[in-house]
Amino acid sequence: MDDPLFDYMVRAGAGRTAALEMFFHEILSARDIPQGEVWMSPDGHACVCWLKPDARRSPGGLVQKLGWLPFFVGVFGLARFTRGMAIMEAMEKNHPREPHFYLTFAAVSPGYHGVGLGSRILKATLAPIDAAGHAAYVESSNPKNATFYERAGFVARKNIAPAGAPPLIAMWRDARTK
Repeated sequence: MDDPLFDYMVRAGAGRTAALEMFFHEILSARDIPQGEVWMSPDGHACVCWLKPDARRSPGGLVQKLGWLPFFVGVFGLARFTRGMAIMEAMEKNHPREPHFYLTFAAVSPGYHGVGLGSRILKATLAPIDAAGHAAYVESSNPKNATFYERAGFVARKNIAPAGAPPLIAMWRDARTK
């Protein structure tokens, strides 16, 4: 609810909460859950979503992309549609080509910020990635989270946000060997 990038691209006003719910429901149920790794703390207050190196990040061909058009209009609204599409284009254009696990989302319930729950679940989910010898990638859309990812070994590469958008920092974590 308080992510600067989502504030920038998701519709404002009365439909905002419904648009966010629609976005996360669709992305999680159509992409992340079926082909990724979605981890949740036992109490449900922290969650991270990873896509494996061979996972599909976005719809493939033109027909598939056109099928998603009503969804994106519903999430972004007409007034912010071009913003949302520009963000998605920047993410796709700048996505690393080398094999890696992709951290699509990380969230902690507001009442649990700052107590280490996010760090613990991130560390726990990075362990099998490290054991398999894979790199990891995330786009940090909230400047408050940069040090959180840096503590986990991610290094900022660059701001990939289009002009006028809030920062979207591409961060990479090299494969770790034990």
